[in-house]
Amino acid sequence: MRIANVDGRLSLALSTGFVDVERASAGKFGSDPQAIYDRWSEFREWAPGARGSEVEPLGDRLLGSPAPRPRQVFAIGLNYREHADESGFDRPAEHPPVFTKFSSSITGPVGVVELPQGGNVDWEVELTAVIGKTARNVAEHDGWSYVAGLTVGQDISERRLQMASPAPQFSLAKSLPGFSPMGPDLVTVDEFDNPDDLALACEINGEAVQNGRTLDLIFSVPRLIEYLSAILPLYPGDVIFTGTPSGVGMGRSPQRWLQDGDELVSRIEGIGEIRQAFVGAHR
Repeated sequence: MRIANVDGRLSLALSTGFVDVERASAGKFGSDPQAIYDRWSEFREWAPGARGSEVEPLGDRLLGSPAPRPRQVFAIGLNYREHADESGFDRPAEHPPVFTKFSSSITGPVGVVELPQGGNVDWEVELTAVIGKTARNVAEHDGWSYVAGLTVGQDISERRLQMASPAPQFSLAKSLPGFSPMGPDLVTVDEFDNPDDLALACEINGEAVQNGRTLDLIFSVPRLIEYLSAILPLYPGDVIFTGTPSGVGMGRSPQRWLQDGDELVSRIEGIGEIRQAFVGAHR
C-alpha cells in the first residue's frame, strides 16, 4: 500500500491516480495525513477494500509530506561506514549518533528551498521510516512491525552553522525552512521484497553524487527502533531519518555546496523520487 498527501488530504496512491480517504470511507477516517498514524492498524484493515472507490487523477495537485507534523523527528549520523570515513569521524560501533530535526523544516517531495546567506548547504539522501504504533522497549527482531512505511527524505544541512563553535549545532543546521523534504509517498513494508536492502541515490543537475544501498547501514531500521525505544517512547507518526551514504559535499576535495539554480533529485528503489530547486537568499 502507498499513501500520499494530496493537497493536504490523506489519499491512497494508485498507479492510475489517487483515492481520497475521507470521501471513500464516508467519513470513517478524516482527511488529515498525520492523524491516520494514530489509527494505523484500523486503517490498514480498511484500505484494501477502498481500491474500488473513485480514482481521481493527480494532475497538477500538490503532493505534501506523508508525515507532515510528527511529534518527534529523529536523525541518525554516520550510519554508513564510508560516510563516516569521508566526514572524518570514527565509525560508530555500539550506539548510533542521534540528533533531531525540527518538524517546521518538513516539506513535500517537490519544492523550492532558499539558500541561507553565506551558508554552505549540503545534501544527504536518506531512507526515512515513519512509526505506525507506539514503540517502547522493542526487540530488534520485532522492529519492522512498528514501521507504518518508508519514504524518501533529504537531510539538507548548513555546514557552517553545524560546525559553529563552541559546539556543533546539528539540529539547528538541519532544520532551516525546507531542509527536510519527504515523499513522494509512504510505502508499507510489505511492498518490498527486502526492506533491508534498497538502492538510494542523489544527483545534482543530472550529475550523480550519491549511490548506495541500505544493506550497508551500520544500524538497520529495526536496530534503530530497538535503540531509540529503549530510551524513550516512539509515537505513531514519528519520523526517523536513517542516515546517508557517502558522496556529500563536505566530504569532497574541494568541498562542494549547493548553489543558486541547482536542482537536487533524490530517489530510493521502490519508493520514488523527490526534487528540490535551490535559489539564492533574498536580501
